[in-house]
Amino acid sequence: MKKFIIIDGSSLMYRAFFALPLLTSSEGIYTNAIMGFSNMLGKILTDYKPDYIAVAFDKSRKTFRTDMYGEYKGQRAKTPDELKSQIPLLKEFLAALGIAFIEIDNYEADDIIGTLARKSADEDCEALIVTGDKDALQLIASQIKVMLTKRGIMDMQVFDEEAFKEKYAGLEPHKLIDIKALMGDSSDNIPGVPGIGEKTALKLLTQFGDLENLLANIENVSGKKLKEKLEQNQDLARLSYKLATICCDVAVDFVPEKYKPAPDIMKLQSFCDKYELKTVFSRMKKILAAEFKTDLQPELTLDFAPSVLPDYQLLNAENIAEFKEAAQAEKEISLLVQTEGKVPRVGIKLMVASVGGKIGLIKEDFSLLDDVMAAEDIAKNVYDVKSCYHAGLNLRGKVNDVLLMAYLLEPAKRSYEMNVIRQIAAVEETMDYEQLKGEDVFVYDVQNLNEVSANLQAKLKDMQMDKLYQEIELPLAKMLADMENAGIYINEAKLDAMNVQMNDELHVLEQSIYELAGEIFNINSPKQLGEILFVKLGLPALKKTKTGFSTNAEVLENLIYAHPIIAKILDYRLLNKLKTTYLDGLKALINPDTKRIHTSFNQTVTETGRLSSSEPNLQNIPVRTAEGKKIRSLFEPGEGYDQILSADYSQIELRIMAHMSEDKHFLEAFRQNQDIHQATAAQVFHVPIEEVTPQMRSRAKAVNFGIIYGISAFGLAKNLHISPKEAGEYIDNYLKECNGVKNFMEKIVQEAHEKGYVTTLFGRRRYLPAIKSSNFTQRSLAERMAMNTPIQGTAADIIKIAMNRASEAIKAAGLKSRILLQVHDELVLEVVNEEIEQVSDILRCAMQNTIELKVPLTIDINYGENWAEAK
Repeated sequence: MKKFIIIDGSSLMYRAFFALPLLTSSEGIYTNAIMGFSNMLGKILTDYKPDYIAVAFDKSRKTFRTDMYGEYKGQRAKTPDELKSQIPLLKEFLAALGIAFIEIDNYEADDIIGTLARKSADEDCEALIVTGDKDALQLIASQIKVMLTKRGIMDMQVFDEEAFKEKYAGLEPHKLIDIKALMGDSSDNIPGVPGIGEKTALKLLTQFGDLENLLANIENVSGKKLKEKLEQNQDLARLSYKLATICCDVAVDFVPEKYKPAPDIMKLQSFCDKYELKTVFSRMKKILAAEFKTDLQPELTLDFAPSVLPDYQLLNAENIAEFKEAAQAEKEISLLVQTEGKVPRVGIKLMVASVGGKIGLIKEDFSLLDDVMAAEDIAKNVYDVKSCYHAGLNLRGKVNDVLLMAYLLEPAKRSYEMNVIRQIAAVEETMDYEQLKGEDVFVYDVQNLNEVSANLQAKLKDMQMDKLYQEIELPLAKMLADMENAGIYINEAKLDAMNVQMNDELHVLEQSIYELAGEIFNINSPKQLGEILFVKLGLPALKKTKTGFSTNAEVLENLIYAHPIIAKILDYRLLNKLKTTYLDGLKALINPDTKRIHTSFNQTVTETGRLSSSEPNLQNIPVRTAEGKKIRSLFEPGEGYDQILSADYSQIELRIMAHMSEDKHFLEAFRQNQDIHQATAAQVFHVPIEEVTPQMRSRAKAVNFGIIYGISAFGLAKNLHISPKEAGEYIDNYLKECNGVKNFMEKIVQEAHEKGYVTTLFGRRRYLPAIKSSNFTQRSLAERMAMNTPIQGTAADIIKIAMNRASEAIKAAGLKSRILLQVHDELVLEVVNEEIEQVSDILRCAMQNTIELKVPLTIDINYGENWAEAK
């Protein structure tokens, strides 16, 4: 039999939209529903290999059913604009795939589906209906099956006649109409018979066969109240029966050739390029090539033109002179480097250069272009300048790093491979990038690197971020390379001893937990722990998940006084996390040659501009806990150095907020060098500053930092363990007294709505496409980001400038001391004793004079024999 897949487009697109987070193109066009729909479609094509396929859609809310019953589906919320805007995109997508898209006035998608399913079955086809709507189950027959989406977009279950009977007490599939006539359907606002649920409906239909026979024999129904319900609501039941019945005689014909997919790979590529759906194109192209070889194969060679790589030559000592002359004439060279090895032992595996249309590869003597790279008058276009520095390249003159520029232009991208960067630069692909291998990738990437670089530079200038790139991000890349190469020394002997000690402490905690539980179990298993706490020990189960009892930190912290085992479990979890995450992890990352840990600082990850740290993440070690201090105590000055020094900005984000908001209370407190949290408490609680209690200060501090991050009353209540009402009153009082802050936050959110983005004091942008969402949760999150980003992003910019200036000053003074780490608002250095005073002066000058704010920037400097003592 031929297979005919009929997709409920309305249902699946709706599911896809809510299953995935809002995704947008760089133009702000929403695409998440298309992404999710394509995932489902790809799975269907791969798993079922249909001969024919169609997608049915609701055309409007007004149908013959609303004429019968005005309240039909009347309770449903309006389709979100973010979803509605993607319906034309879906039509365009299906057109590129050559898949029929059907919608008919006055009918629902279900009616189109039912008609096509019945007519195709009459033509000896096997129909498979794909939907998230259980109504379609009534259509099941010997040649018609229904595949229901259960959860999300990829979890599906196929129903045939036997599966339906098993679920619905042996009834035939068409009896689903009778079931709905009795029990109604809240999702469609079908009334049914009030007070009758599924269980009662099934029981009645098992006894009486169908609705009409039941209504004709109401006197034989057991139960006085049930009889009354049926007698009083016969008309409602019959109306519900009509509303629930899928119409199978819509004016649509089953003409097999009309529903045979006819993909157009060029249209598909154009569509995916237009809406930046590269992964959709890549996945669908492979599926189409596999499933429709005959139709697609001739066209696959037409994906890109030209379909061959540009000419290139191997460079050596004999032919390098001509290449250098071209570079000198053009005053520009594009350069890609493939590195090998890890910091601090990074080497070059391959170098590819392009000048004036000529492309050359260097595979052995990587010094051939040293003088060109060092030439001040020759501009260099590169990808990932930091890796170039690691590879030992001496890049002088103007350097254009397309990676950093692309990141500044679109900081929300998950990755910045060259094909992504070409999209950002609006440079067209000339080949199928995914089919390239080895050195061909670098040859292809370098051929238009100069064009990519020029376009990105122009965009940066238009968006007034060229200064941000030149003065902050580019010099920072060299600084980070130096820091990563230096690494930080860790005392391995102490680490081993601490590991043994933590193992002993964990063992003691384990035994205590087993004793309190009355048995041995896997403490790390949420399921087993849940059974112990909520079944055996009978503690109140505050939260359940699909897999059982929740034992997350929030649940356990709320039960801390319910049983002594809870505190032990929390202690065990903290200790176990520190051991596995840090002690075990740090041990594995110690370089055997340097005995130091060389973390990576990631410059193109966060949307706010903050640096992140990985392998290992040294920015995430707990600051205020005793265990966190233990971990920090392992980091010591290396050989030839005497102390670890920490320079930490004091409340930099609150100072930036004071500057931006010009709130008179904040300005006065910082200018008078008052304790800002104490001063805020005095304002909010209307008491003299000397009468502020520790609890008042603590709550003012929570609100101060919470306001920056757009905290809600509910969030503040959780942080302070108070009622949402009380938390709301704190926030209201705070905003009333600190009205400068309130006005500033409102202004930022308003500007974000108008522009679609926010900026830092240095011009860094963050786009917020969800700021216009009709979804309250998504819009609120975007508004909180709007409030926070100018402050947090400006703080990130400030410390980057400070790092660059401090590093330059330390080198210019000929000092041995050096910066090793950046941890948010803190710089960590290793220093020699005789330089401590001079280094401290340099840090104060660099960090406190980065920008002129309306309040002073101040830093705290401490040093000691390890990082814990310095902190």
